[in-house]
Amino acid sequence: MTRAPLAALSALWLLGLAALSPAFAATVVPPGNRHSSQPAIPFGSASRTQALKTTYESKYQRVLELLKKDTELKRKIVAVSKQYGIDPIHMVGAIIGEHTYNVDVYDRLQTYYVKAISYVGSAISFRHAGEPVSEFVKRPQFGECDGLTDSYDLWACRERVWNASFRGRTVEGSKFPDDRFGAVFFQPLYAGQTFGIGQLSPLTALQMSDMVHKVSGLPRLDVYDPGQIYRTIMDPDLTLPYVAATLKTAIDAYRRIAGFDISKNPGLTATLYNLGDPEERARALKVENDRRRRAGLAPRLPVENYYGWLVNDRLDDLKALFD
Repeated sequence: MTRAPLAALSALWLLGLAALSPAFAATVVPPGNRHSSQPAIPFGSASRTQALKTTYESKYQRVLELLKKDTELKRKIVAVSKQYGIDPIHMVGAIIGEHTYNVDVYDRLQTYYVKAISYVGSAISFRHAGEPVSEFVKRPQFGECDGLTDSYDLWACRERVWNASFRGRTVEGSKFPDDRFGAVFFQPLYAGQTFGIGQLSPLTALQMSDMVHKVSGLPRLDVYDPGQIYRTIMDPDLTLPYVAATLKTAIDAYRRIAGFDISKNPGLTATLYNLGDPEERARALKVENDRRRRAGLAPRLPVENYYGWLVNDRLDDLKALFD
């Protein structure tokens, strides 16, 4: 056999392997919303907005205006997005959604830097009912997480154990809140709130620490240094890589686990940024679609929530930021 046919066969063989790989097998989710109208907005978001005597639209316009006028912020978003291999529209969508439905945005980026400095050296600790989280995760229930070294795998595992073994349960005579791991242990300043331009929680920052260290070269975060964690999520220069890493993790999880490429749909990445737990949600979607496939039904595409719906609905505004 001549070299030319051998080369052709080798190329076909490689293409066949590529077609079987997750990167090629993933179904691309098209842009746009699957819901014809916006899903219901949670009561908590509505009550916060009413308390501030404002509206979603005015909050949306305010954060959009900040992004329009702050060319330096946009430049940083573009640069960080490139580092993590994602479209900057995903970062803008997450920021827009957070400040529309959660807290209002500050008028000037400088305010975030000032607040970040205020957290350094603050007497902050991550604990519940007097027990530091660093001690809490030494309980035997967390044994399955002990061999994990990557920060995302480790803290995601601990979050799963919390949900399965402690959340809303009485364990060894102690009643634990029926609430998220992050809300119970990681938000001692303002319960239930997130912080900074990306509205990140300390738990999310801890999960993304290793990826951000590897890609952006920032120091790893330490659960024993809460002040530095809060400074990181308040300082725009430090937190933007964490925003990008969170979005990248969601995109990768849906491709790898559920077989969907959501990189063309910023409303979906914004939804996952808002909800968290992308791997668990991807697994749940895979289980559902495996069941549908066995029943001869078409797979269900991932769908946006109220937060992601806004991002897709206002996509022209977001794209215009980079024109």
